[in-house]
Amino acid sequence: MVSWPPVPLLKPFRALRYDVGTAGSLDDLVAPPYDVITPETHARLEARSPWNAVRLVRPDDAGEAARALADWRERSVLVREEKPAVWLLEEEYTGPDGVGRIRRGIVARARLDPYADGVVLPHEGTFPEPKRARLELLRATRMKPSPIFLLHHGVAPAPQGDPDMVAELDGVVSRLWRIDDPDGVASVLGGVEEPLLIADGHHRYETALRYHEEQGTEETAHALAVLVGKDDAGLEIFPTHRVTAGAVPELDRGLVQTPLAGPGEAVSALAAIPRDRAAFVLVEPDGVSLVEAPPGHVLDTALVDELSLEAVVYMPSAAEAERAVTSGEARAAFLVRAPTVEQVEAFARAGTRMPPKSTYFYPKLTSGLLFSPFDE
Repeated sequence: MVSWPPVPLLKPFRALRYDVGTAGSLDDLVAPPYDVITPETHARLEARSPWNAVRLVRPDDAGEAARALADWRERSVLVREEKPAVWLLEEEYTGPDGVGRIRRGIVARARLDPYADGVVLPHEGTFPEPKRARLELLRATRMKPSPIFLLHHGVAPAPQGDPDMVAELDGVVSRLWRIDDPDGVASVLGGVEEPLLIADGHHRYETALRYHEEQGTEETAHALAVLVGKDDAGLEIFPTHRVTAGAVPELDRGLVQTPLAGPGEAVSALAAIPRDRAAFVLVEPDGVSLVEAPPGHVLDTALVDELSLEAVVYMPSAAEAERAVTSGEARAAFLVRAPTVEQVEAFARAGTRMPPKSTYFYPKLTSGLLFSPFDE
């Protein structure tokens, strides 16, 4: 009987990256991940550079992305690192709350395991259509254009010296340090402790796993990921509020509804509710109220989603949600609290999913800093 060596959880990789001498400033080349690129964002990024990563991240057609990728490599717009490495990532940003933070992580290839194995844990549900489009892109390009955002129980070492790469996108400054000596790689990867929790990129992870199941090769067994320690000082989850232009259903009698003087009380009113019960602030044209569930409901977004709202729009900004109601664009806004990291992990470990758009790990990871083709 043949005994195969275990497949490592994490691996270094030979990054495919922009040659700024050929392609220009990295600021003009990077893009957000697929799920936050609006038509306006797409047009703005395309106008910044003919090589902008948006053409790979969210192309009009998967075949176009494959042709662009091949062309950019031939022109040396994208070049391949000679040595496998891991990278230290530092993201400096100001959150929606106006607070400046620095989030640190490790960039490496992470093994793709079925959720049932308990090594990689999800916390949110997914939608089929984004995965279908992402799978077509993987088949065409054999490369994931955006990394998966994972949490772990270890820590990222503090980077030393000047960064090898710096890029700014929408106010977020990303800095990268290459580590390619074997001892340094082993030390960095040794600081990562499983299980790994998907913070952002459930669609990306499930699509990569599906692609690996199709291909069944060692090369497709790992995907590019950024791993951040769950206790990292710069890690923050922000809320995603619900806004509806549809009818507002009558609230269940088990919910306690308390009138508020106005939206200005929303944050303090929600913050005062213990975390063992769910709550939300209901903003309507004729008034604002705090709605509390009895003990047993622990997630604000789940409580709102039980109302079976129609024509729902998700907004990270409470002020924008409130303005949608006062302007007449929406009938109601449902302001919620972000879950804590501990709540996210508890759901994941229990094998249950939060409703989609329950967590907003800000900032989204920048795409285009490093690529990792499925050929290693």
